[in-house]
Amino acid sequence: MVKRFFHLLLAGLMACCLGAAWANEAAPASADPALEARMMAISSELRCLVCQNQTIADSHAELAVDLRAQVREMLQAGKTDAQITDYMTARYGDFVLYRPPFKALTALLWIGPAAMVLLGLGALFVVLRRRSRMSADQFEPEETDTTT
Repeated sequence: MVKRFFHLLLAGLMACCLGAAWANEAAPASADPALEARMMAISSELRCLVCQNQTIADSHAELAVDLRAQVREMLQAGKTDAQITDYMTARYGDFVLYRPPFKALTALLWIGPAAMVLLGLGALFVVLRRRSRMSADQFEPEETDTTT
């Protein structure tokens, strides 16, 4: 019984090794490496609308795959990088840009994190300053009546 299990395990391992030996490198989606490089450069500047924290170059979501194919088609049609970015921005808004431009509508995206950190540090300073002015007896826990 153990010998049979060992033979099955060995056959399974050999099948895995043979499968890995026959594996090929993934074929590029485009025959033109320069076009593929441009597509990846543009895709790395566009946000995946599904994942939102990845570019469409990094995402495996169906929408990201479709957007990469659309960028590839636009490049094959002779569009410039700026035209493709403008098209995507017109269709999906500034949110599709991984680094949105600084303007009135996106100011909160750029200023918001710094403002929150400054607000938190200001609140911490106020609390620590108030606590330093309190007397020591205010920090002692109140005694509860344990006779009940």
